[in-house]
Amino acid sequence: MLKKTERERVWFDRWIQEGYSVRQLCLQSKHRTTKLYDIISYWLQQLPVNTKNLSGHEHIIFDGSFLKKRIGIVVAMDGTSYTVIDGQYGIKENSIPQLKTFFEPLIIRGLYPKSATVDGNPQVIRVMRSLWPEIKIQRCLVHIQRQGLMWCRHRPKRTDARHLRKILLKVTYIKTKKERDNFLSAVEAWEHRYGSSLASAPERGRVFSDIKRARSMIINAIPDMFHYLDDLNIPSTTNGLEGYFSRLKMKYRQHRGLTKQKRSAYFKWYFHLCKR
Repeated sequence: MLKKTERERVWFDRWIQEGYSVRQLCLQSKHRTTKLYDIISYWLQQLPVNTKNLSGHEHIIFDGSFLKKRIGIVVAMDGTSYTVIDGQYGIKENSIPQLKTFFEPLIIRGLYPKSATVDGNPQVIRVMRSLWPEIKIQRCLVHIQRQGLMWCRHRPKRTDARHLRKILLKVTYIKTKKERDNFLSAVEAWEHRYGSSLASAPERGRVFSDIKRARSMIINAIPDMFHYLDDLNIPSTTNGLEGYFSRLKMKYRQHRGLTKQKRSAYFKWYFHLCKR
């Protein structure tokens, strides 16, 4: 038979993992509302301790998202098992000091990945390369395609934008080195025909400047776009984390109204208990 504290912990775990509201837990547990609030408050004060060695995580996915009021949240996920390594609430992806405070404890626990799949945030890439000089940075193909298509518009009127859009539509379908070579040849042909004139021409409005941004993004991303073709263990996208963030936000919405301190504790427990 479960001890009292273990039995109470079951309801706390369901509150975290399933996103159950206190009202739902009342119906399941037969406890009063005040009793359940006491259980939740108690365990939010007992923060989880993470001491697991992380040396086995060779390929990771890293990304961030925003909650209400643009508060940042970041997560590192194993790129093979798609389980969460660790996460932190209140971290800004554009802050090098804050990123280092997230990664450095993981390094102490043995995290030295061979590759990291990221969305292309330059601050994240800079920090990772400073902490792990040998790491391979894989740019997320979905982010490249999504951002490029947005800059080219859905139905572009410019000829150069129409051709670039056709090239971008192929990005997420590149599965072989031959398809990669065909893509690179298409980019080179587009660059020869349109790129030079775009680079030297003065900006003339938002549409023109956005096409220049799309061109610059692709050129800068190409060196880190295709590491996954050389190692099948390297994820080509951050989609695993996109789904994780969606589930996290859906469950967190059930617990809005937490104080700042309890909110931080909630996410520590969430990352500890919810690995997928």
